[in-house]
Amino acid sequence: MKSRVFVNAAATIGHQPVFGVTGFVNELKPLQSGDELIQPSYRDYIDPMSLRRMSKILRMSLTSAKEALRQAAVEIPSGIIVGTGLGCLVETEKFLTNFLTLEGLIPPTAFILSTHNTIAGQISLSLNCHNYNITHTQNTVSFEIALVDGIMKLEEGEDNLLVGAADEHIPFLDRVASEWGYAGLRLTSGTSFFVLSSMSSSHTKAEIIDVEVIVNKVEHLDSSITRFLDRLGLKADDLDVVLESGWKGGSPADTKKQGFIEYSGFYPTASAFAFHYAVDYLQTVDGAKYVLVVNDLNPNNLGLVLLKSVEI
Repeated sequence: MKSRVFVNAAATIGHQPVFGVTGFVNELKPLQSGDELIQPSYRDYIDPMSLRRMSKILRMSLTSAKEALRQAAVEIPSGIIVGTGLGCLVETEKFLTNFLTLEGLIPPTAFILSTHNTIAGQISLSLNCHNYNITHTQNTVSFEIALVDGIMKLEEGEDNLLVGAADEHIPFLDRVASEWGYAGLRLTSGTSFFVLSSMSSSHTKAEIIDVEVIVNKVEHLDSSITRFLDRLGLKADDLDVVLESGWKGGSPADTKKQGFIEYSGFYPTASAFAFHYAVDYLQTVDGAKYVLVVNDLNPNNLGLVLLKSVEI
């Protein structure tokens, strides 16, 4: 990366009590089968009339985005960048059901709200933000691609970028999970948003050292990580924690490794939760310096994000 990139805000809504909380890494517990989505008071962030018309994923995304902007003391970001693997599934399912069951003209609302860029668009409309707005959908590395885009925009001179990820669970996914190779995993929903800046401030939580994305070319996980660290002049011993998905089951033998989907559940952009976990870890744990997020949710794709603690 050509310039420094700071994380000045972080907000997540999911199945852990992390929304608006600092120091949650010490309180996380593995998800149980009956654990529900933990939702904040949306009325604190969205006016009631708009709230009534919003699907769950839009409520979660807009609230996470506004909380991140509040933390960073930013009213209008210079860009809104969202990564999503599957988009607005509830509205997609509704549109397809209407298409198959209704005769004549089909109501267009469900189709309009089902597109992947609906999330970024709704955030833009709510904020009255007319700046850069884009959605990336690249399977399980959608969030990392969004991060790369955000970093490039900072290098072009933009600042205070809102970068996030969102995906939601519907029962249909449980029926096809085994066909996709994810049988037995707890499928969930989650949204995470962050404010990235080229300048540190009193709000700064962590620094992004580098991001690397490999699509359909992952030959060997450990060697890919080693090459990534070598390029940055680091060794595995320099890392405090390595956050891996752990989706194949079992606990990593290396004590530095921690699986993250046992806390987030599985959804295409769950690595955004891991990114927030890393940010919180660097803020919370005394002496922590480096955390590596390894997104191996899909064995064919790999996302690597190295974060570092900061002192203001």
